[in-house]
Amino acid sequence: MQLQSSYFTAYHNVKLTRDDKGVLVAEFHSNGGPFIMNAQAHTEFVDAFYRIGQDRANKIVILTGAGGEFITDVDWTSFGDVADPSVWSQIHDEGLQVSENIANIRVPVIAAVEGRAHIHSDYALLASVIVAAEGATFQDVGHFAAGVAPGDGIFTTWSYRAGAGRAEAFQLNPQPLAARTAYEWGVVAEVVPNGKALSRARELAELYLKAPEVTRRNTRIHFIQPLKERVVREVGYGLSLEGASSAALMKSMQAKSEPVARKGKGA
Repeated sequence: MQLQSSYFTAYHNVKLTRDDKGVLVAEFHSNGGPFIMNAQAHTEFVDAFYRIGQDRANKIVILTGAGGEFITDVDWTSFGDVADPSVWSQIHDEGLQVSENIANIRVPVIAAVEGRAHIHSDYALLASVIVAAEGATFQDVGHFAAGVAPGDGIFTTWSYRAGAGRAEAFQLNPQPLAARTAYEWGVVAEVVPNGKALSRARELAELYLKAPEVTRRNTRIHFIQPLKERVVREVGYGLSLEGASSAALMKSMQAKSEPVARKGKGA
């Protein structure tokens, strides 16, 4: 039996379902398939995670992705001119609010990761536990690899979970990190066969539900508090640095294209 609240159908890029025991599954998707981050989703996730955390009918939350992936890539063009301060102001505020709102979910959160977690793997690292499929990989294709500073919470979460040295190397030389390696680093709690991450997450949810509700809630609150403090302290500042580097990247790209344009006009 699936139970539904009014906000469950409000979003285009996250499918929300909840069973009769209060286990809510938040599935990222693009038209039902693997999810590509875009500006609309970036805005919607602020409200979605706030509502999820506010709704006390949610007893356990599972984050996952559709189509055998977690989050695969990003649609850069959907965000508009990131060198425009008003555009970046919105990205800045939403980025911080999404991180804070996931951290503010006050029940156990399980991330079930299949395939690529190559954009916003920090969403998974804000969970209490990560279950990853054998073929899952973690990477950050949206920051240093693309020419901008990794300021939106990706470094904060990876340095908290894996250690600063590993996180810095992971960011500066972005290569796919296998689930088994993430397990060895202590980031992933369990590695399961491909296609089994969500079912294992549901099994863990059943296990957690055996504890009294207040115990479950207070345990999540206690465990997430140190990371939440770092999110509040670091991510707003990091996003400001990311915004400045994004503007610099755009300026550099424009400067490289101008001589070609002038040459074309004079030909």
